[in-house]
Amino acid sequence: MENGLIAIPDEIVLSKIYLVRGHKVMLDRDLAELYGVETRRLNEQVSRNIERFPHDFMFQLNNDEWPNLKSQFATSSWGGSRKLPFAFTEHGVLMLSSVLSSKQAIQVNIQIIRIFTRVRQMLTDHTELRLEIEKIKKKLDNQDKNMEVVFQYIDELLDKKDQPVPKKDLIGYKLST
Repeated sequence: MENGLIAIPDEIVLSKIYLVRGHKVMLDRDLAELYGVETRRLNEQVSRNIERFPHDFMFQLNNDEWPNLKSQFATSSWGGSRKLPFAFTEHGVLMLSSVLSSKQAIQVNIQIIRIFTRVRQMLTDHTELRLEIEKIKKKLDNQDKNMEVVFQYIDELLDKKDQPVPKKDLIGYKLST
């Protein structure tokens, strides 16, 4: 509990981050729930400050994206909705802190930004690990090729050993007996 507010487990916040259009986003409904406000109030604040939310900070899901995303929820608690939800990128969530000023909204925003940062770091670490594995695979592949050449030479030598050596005519003087 920070500043008298109940801390939200990171796992809950993480479960509300989705990948849409190649961006990690959070939906207006999830953010409103975490901030302790109604979705329409959150969207009203965004509308009043729309110049703070360019398209790369916030966008509205389309008719194809929303059902696909909704099918990923284990249980739907959305009920009927008239409007397609807004999706906020990490920058959009950060910008929300400038239009929402309750203590809970500020604390949750700090937590969300920290989680986005950790997720980005995990992805970076994962990418670096994948690159290292690729380097090792290339080295092993080269070693495999070198081993193939060595075994090929050994096979050739064994083949030569198994073949009878042709008798050569001796050059030089003949010994008389």
